[in-house]
Amino acid sequence: MLGVVLLAGFVLFPVDSGRPETGYMLGVALLMATWWIFEVVPLAVTALIPVALMPLLGISDGKTVSTAYFNEVIFLFLGGFIMALAMQRWELHRRIALRILMLTGTQPAGVLLGFMAATAFLSMWISNTATAMMMIPILLSVISSFEERGATRRVAVGLLLGVAYSASIGGIATLVGTPPNLSFVRIFHIMFPAAPEVSFGQWMLFALPLSVVMLLLVWLLLWHMFLRGEAGVRAQRSMLTDQYRALGRMTTEEKAVLVHFLAMALLWTFRSDLETGWFTLPGWSGLLPHAAFINDGTVAVALGVSLFLFPASAKGVRLMNWETARGLPWDIVLLFGGGFALASGIRDSGLAQWFGEQLQWLGVLHPFVFMNLVVTMMTFVTELTSNTATTEMVLPVLAGLAVSTDIHPLLLMIPATVAASMAFMMPVATPPNAIIFGTGRLSVMEMARCGLIINFIGIIVLSLFTWFWGSVVFGFTGSGFPAGW
Repeated sequence: MLGVVLLAGFVLFPVDSGRPETGYMLGVALLMATWWIFEVVPLAVTALIPVALMPLLGISDGKTVSTAYFNEVIFLFLGGFIMALAMQRWELHRRIALRILMLTGTQPAGVLLGFMAATAFLSMWISNTATAMMMIPILLSVISSFEERGATRRVAVGLLLGVAYSASIGGIATLVGTPPNLSFVRIFHIMFPAAPEVSFGQWMLFALPLSVVMLLLVWLLLWHMFLRGEAGVRAQRSMLTDQYRALGRMTTEEKAVLVHFLAMALLWTFRSDLETGWFTLPGWSGLLPHAAFINDGTVAVALGVSLFLFPASAKGVRLMNWETARGLPWDIVLLFGGGFALASGIRDSGLAQWFGEQLQWLGVLHPFVFMNLVVTMMTFVTELTSNTATTEMVLPVLAGLAVSTDIHPLLLMIPATVAASMAFMMPVATPPNAIIFGTGRLSVMEMARCGLIINFIGIIVLSLFTWFWGSVVFGFTGSGFPAGW
């Protein structure tokens, strides 16, 4: 009812009498925000609201709204997820995880680093939820081995938190690692269609070092809080080697999926020119006659389709089938579409400009302080709300603020996007947190106390990375809206 009342209030009493659709769009946005926050209906259902309300209220025609729900970013997500499902179908992801764990030793600190590295790497390419679910059985067997050798409960808590946190940290490193990253790419293009593309490789150049630094800092913190003094306890190394041997020799299907996976990752990373400020690495798409026609979605679909064509060793079986592909999270696809439609409406109705005018006083703040406030706000808001839905609500507003305060949009939009994946305190903050909490081996207070420290570490690291490294990768300065956007 709160959402409906807010919608009715802004429809009946527009905020801009000269342009009533601005108020109408604000009402629609608040209705969606309310229903997303309180999950009145499934998130994907709320995401469909623009298809009905925006044409009815005269904000945008039905054809324009509908086209927001399927675009190149959606295909990037679908292609990447099909690859993830293929890895899970042939258990390639399990082989990769066990191999990493076997390299890191049997002491608690080494095991923690191994689990965090394996989880983070897999989360760069497949869903952090699926990664956490896959790691849990392996982790619980290792914890049992530690406990049999006299380890205290703190070791289990530290290892469990390490998997939960590294799943989120790994996801920020690539565009397909977590939904907010893909939301950013599309919303940025919607709000600034004349701006240069943020490519897969460019994002990874910025976010991968950030992810590695965060992973190491979190590992050190978890070791200090939970594993210090437990160095004498060792896990049974044969447990991991036995699990790895149980997988048998690498099958033809695993090798074929691995080749597809590596090809997709390399083609994404080096598709367009990578500019670091010091040198430019030419992209492979420049070799084609129509380089501008190629995007990351093109690569994702090409390799995804190839999986359906490539034969497995058994007769009549392919690397991928539609029965497995039915596991695609179509609710996330609709959630993406709702966010993109919302961003288009906020831009076209003049609501972004209106927000910018109302909050223009923020322009008196130093850009670094402004950015730091945005990062802090996103970090703590997403402790209790959907990080994807929150990102899709906030990014269009930040785009309008960047225009009105004469700040480079990427200085606000990129850290806000990354911060949405850096909520570590609450079980409801991210699916990995909820999965780990569901084991029943740690309390909310233990997660919240450790997560609060990591939240502040994330705020500091992300702000500094954006200010210094982001300016190198994306070419923005502390102030000044780019000409021609």
